[in-house]
Amino acid sequence: MTLAGKHALVTGGGTGIGLAIAKMLAAEGCQVTITGRRQAVLDEVAGHGIFGMAMDVRDEAQVVETISAAVAARGPVQICVANAGIAEGRALHKTDLAFWRDMMSTNLDGAFLTIREALASMRTTDWGRVIAVSSIAGLRGLQGASCYTASKHGMIGLIRALSEDYLGKPITFNALCPAYVDTPIIARNTSSIAKRASVSEEKARAMMISANRHNRLISPEEVAAAVRWLVSPGSESVNGQAIEIAGGQM
Repeated sequence: MTLAGKHALVTGGGTGIGLAIAKMLAAEGCQVTITGRRQAVLDEVAGHGIFGMAMDVRDEAQVVETISAAVAARGPVQICVANAGIAEGRALHKTDLAFWRDMMSTNLDGAFLTIREALASMRTTDWGRVIAVSSIAGLRGLQGASCYTASKHGMIGLIRALSEDYLGKPITFNALCPAYVDTPIIARNTSSIAKRASVSEEKARAMMISANRHNRLISPEEVAAAVRWLVSPGSESVNGQAIEIAGGQM
């Protein structure tokens, strides 16, 4: 089986993990639609098989319209990577409903809408792969980030249920659960953690690094390599799994 010509959709594909996945899939011959809220960011990385389309995963109408347009331009989505998300910690007693709803609408509702619309065309084909980028926080509680943790647990529940719905069919559903990855989110969170913990930014970054069992940040390309495996021959029986990418047992 070859990936050449297959249409892949990667949300949050303009930076970080999503961009690494998009580049890998394009290198394998896919026509890759990447989405994000800022068209200018997408335009900077588009080309060589990568096509940028602005889309806010929180907006149902936008998701429906954008994925429909991508399918019209590049054919049925056969690889769907629900990667768009936000990561921010906040103590529960400081969490208002607006913060909670924005986190859920981006991380969980966004994954639901993306997968639902991608499946509309994927179900007409003879092969498909759905991959949600969750987090190690989807498997355990992350201190100081109850809202984020709940959203990532929800993503894994969605993937596990869908894998049961499609058992025996040529579509698989899996979640990736990376620990701290070296992306712009790390840079943004360094200041936030430093402020909450009353430590220096250098100490805050060291705290994130030490939380990974192998004491280093994970590269986005390592996450992309896991996607490559899940879309390659020989992974057909990997279904409904939450795969840790964390440098050791968590």
